[in-house]
Amino acid sequence: MFRGIAATALTVAGAMSLTVSPASAAAGAPPVGAPATHQPFGRLGTLTELVIERLRVSDDVAAAKFGSDSPIDDPAREQQVLDEVRRQAAALGLAPDAAAMFFRDQITASKIVQRGLFARWTAHPGEAPVARPGLGQIRTRLDRLTTDLLRQLKATMPVRTQPVPCAVQLTLAAGSAVVRKRLDPLHRQALGTAVHSVCPALGFSRS
Repeated sequence: MFRGIAATALTVAGAMSLTVSPASAAAGAPPVGAPATHQPFGRLGTLTELVIERLRVSDDVAAAKFGSDSPIDDPAREQQVLDEVRRQAAALGLAPDAAAMFFRDQITASKIVQRGLFARWTAHPGEAPVARPGLGQIRTRLDRLTTDLLRQLKATMPVRTQPVPCAVQLTLAAGSAVVRKRLDPLHRQALGTAVHSVCPALGFSRS
């Protein structure tokens, strides 16, 4: 049942999406007809916004690694993240394994973005980033997002443990965010992976 939730959310988002020219996107101009509000939409809006923020940080991770010896896959770092997630989840009253499953999805989604950008920059070297961000600063941002995401998982437990309301709220939140954030196909694909575990029935309740 829940495998279709992310796909449904992004299908709705695709139907809502608006054409934005590269120049307008670069200038930060809102697309014609975009929602006037910039606030997260629905009960899962803030959680979805944080997921997208983490995906955006993946752009910087890709820029830091591209053309260097740093691989996209970093099992040691990934394990550190998941260990910290389990520790914080237990302290918040979340099921550690369910929280780790959600963050595995975040890591997988980040790799989708990184691999997509690597392929784009390899094919079009002129689009490759000139500056290389420091991984240390990026990881500090990711650590903050880990804490914020876990708090949102806790705050949204009442809706996420109800299958139908969760599916509806996730569809609304993702559809709205895709339009407002003007996500390209690569980041929409990554978002579908990242929200895959948002709505497992009772998955985040502590047993």
